[in-house]
Amino acid sequence: EIPPLPPEVAEPPEAEAGLVTYDEFSRLDLRTATIMDAERVPNTDKLMKLSLLVGSERRQIVAGIAAHYTPEQLLELNRPIVIVANLKPARIRGIESQGMLLAATKGEKLRLVTVDGDMSSGARVK
Repeated sequence: EIPPLPPEVAEPPEAEAGLVTYDEFSRLDLRTATIMDAERVPNTDKLMKLSLLVGSERRQIVAGIAAHYTPEQLLELNRPIVIVANLKPARIRGIESQGMLLAATKGEKLRLVTVDGDMSSGARVK
């Protein structure tokens, strides 16, 4: 008979299977960003191309939010959004996306994660 593993090397219980550690979470570089320009990606129903200011850096993100926001609504937002700044760039419909914005969803409803109050673009989100 094989003896049980000591507690420090035992497998995590099933309830913890989807959990991340603090170290894993801290690898994400969450930043505030200001939307400078927004346009629908041609020939798509969901994609929007956003030009962002993240601190002093310009970035471009492609996001599946066009069914929920018009370009005009995004430009009138008047508050910083939150992005994952250290996500590996990807090409979406031939357009480079340099990060990912955060949004909350429930059913069919989607809302961008924003910061209330006065916060400059490029601030670290903790």
